[in-house]
Amino acid sequence: MNIRVGLGYDVHRLVEGRQLWLGGILIPSPVGLLGHSDADVLIHAICDALLGAANLRDIGYHFPDSDPQYKGIDSKRLLSETVKLIRQAGYAVGNIDATVCAEAPKLNPHVEAMRATLAPLLGVTPADVSIKATTTERLGFTGRREGISAYAVALIERIA
Repeated sequence: MNIRVGLGYDVHRLVEGRQLWLGGILIPSPVGLLGHSDADVLIHAICDALLGAANLRDIGYHFPDSDPQYKGIDSKRLLSETVKLIRQAGYAVGNIDATVCAEAPKLNPHVEAMRATLAPLLGVTPADVSIKATTTERLGFTGRREGISAYAVALIERIA
């Protein structure tokens, strides 16, 4: 069996006047993430992990923020397109392990909904999508509630 592993990371600033999208779901919050798209840091980290595993560069290469067609785009569409690129390269998603770093809001109540939303887009079961939430114990930009970051590891398997 031919397997590969990729690592993804993303960070976005928290601002007023934006919705908070994480893991493809809308999280109730007085602030949201700033970005060219919907700024879903979790999906962006997963996309980078998948692209890296397949040696297909990164999310900014395939979906540049300088391209107006991606302005305000739902990151679930970016993930679906990323999975297509992975399949075209001869791979399928094996599993995802991700961590979201946020001081607030509490994300644990939303993890199961995120897993249920992401799994079909990835072509796997929710059991193959691990999402963890942590804080930075009030340290750094995350601790000051200035932004949210996410890390993801993806395992892909050769299918062709």
